Amino acid sequence: MGLATGFHSAAVFLPASLKDEGLARQLVELGYRGTGEVVKREDFEARKAAIEIARLAERTQKKTLTSAGKDLQDNFLKALAVREEDNRNGKVSTVIFIRDRNSHGQEISGYIDYAHRLKIEDFEVYFSGKKRLLPKPADMSFYNWDSHIAVWNSTPNYQVIADNPEGLLFKYKRDRKILNVDPKVSPGDNSTRTPIQTELYIQAVIFDHISRRKT
Repeated sequence: MGLATGFHSAAVFLPASLKDEGLARQLVELGYRGTGEVVKREDFEARKAAIEIARLAERTQKKTLTSAGKDLQDNFLKALAVREEDNRNGKVSTVIFIRDRNSHGQEISGYIDYAHRLKIEDFEVYFSGKKRLLPKPADMSFYNWDSHIAVWNSTPNYQVIADNPEGLLFKYKRDRKILNVDPKVSPGDNSTRTPIQTELYIQAVIFDHISRRKT
């Protein structure tokens, strides 16, 4: 039965041009089965286009790993590369602490919401070595040791608790767990603290948090 007159969903008759078993299966799973209805050509083409767009989006997402294929020599960049995909898909939330000097020779330090930065920046320049990742005044925290300028900012992932007498705390918004960045204490539930030996910075520490919030 041709598409000009429709095709019967129970039998899943597909045109010869659609020789894709996977696509056919998806069409069936999305409702074209056992109802006895005749699907109009426009409806079928719309559903087919939607599936193909979803497939393209999935392939594009897989290609967004900016660390892929890079010859990474430094431990810091390797650590970020290992965590890139999980931060992009929300499985892990990584906070990066960096202490180093800026282009003016001033010592700066700060905490970076890695997942948030991945969304608003192209990390190609960092993984390719064209530029060093440094904390900015717009990050979770930023401190200039020369000018004594201190800035705190909540992000889409974290609420900053700066008035804590025991030090800076970050509350992860998805599960409301507290991340404690004080090296003398535990970082908190489902969180780890990993100092990184690196040639790129004076000091670098990575905090990883895994959310246990039920979806």
